Amino acid sequence: MKFMYCPHCGAKLAKREIGDEGLIPYCEACRRPWFDMPYACTITLVINEFDEVALIRQGYVSEQHYVCVAGYIKCGESAEETATREVKEELGLEPESVRYTKSYYFVQKDMLMLAFEARVKKDEFHLSGEVDKADWFTFEEAHKRMRKGSIAIQLLENYFGRKGAAEQSCK
Repeated sequence: MKFMYCPHCGAKLAKREIGDEGLIPYCEACRRPWFDMPYACTITLVINEFDEVALIRQGYVSEQHYVCVAGYIKCGESAEETATREVKEELGLEPESVRYTKSYYFVQKDMLMLAFEARVKKDEFHLSGEVDKADWFTFEEAHKRMRKGSIAIQLLENYFGRKGAAEQSCK
């Protein structure tokens, strides 16, 4: 969110040097800075008991690539609540656990993506209207269907990379 006007009084903001933060939108009337903020969202890798991942396809995102479940954090909601709600809404599955893994900045949409892994029991999907298709995939299948370099593929690689390292250390 880029501030041009003061959210408190409505005055046009001017850029002012604020410490080592650089030029920041500033309200002369209220005598306060208004730091620009990215939109806060969650992105969730949904994993079942067979280590398959649930990926979705949404035409407005991509006609060919699958993505992870994602959504905006609503006022009054924690990031964990958002990740849980989005899995329920988009896939119709109830997460048994939700674990924060990492944050990513998605520059194209000015979003701070808070990444989670959600564990669910494998079941039929009950898709929301914003999801065109969903499927269960192995790591290899999922990797082929995701956009290279995407945050979603980074989540996938991070999960299976940690899992592989843990399995190697147990041997």
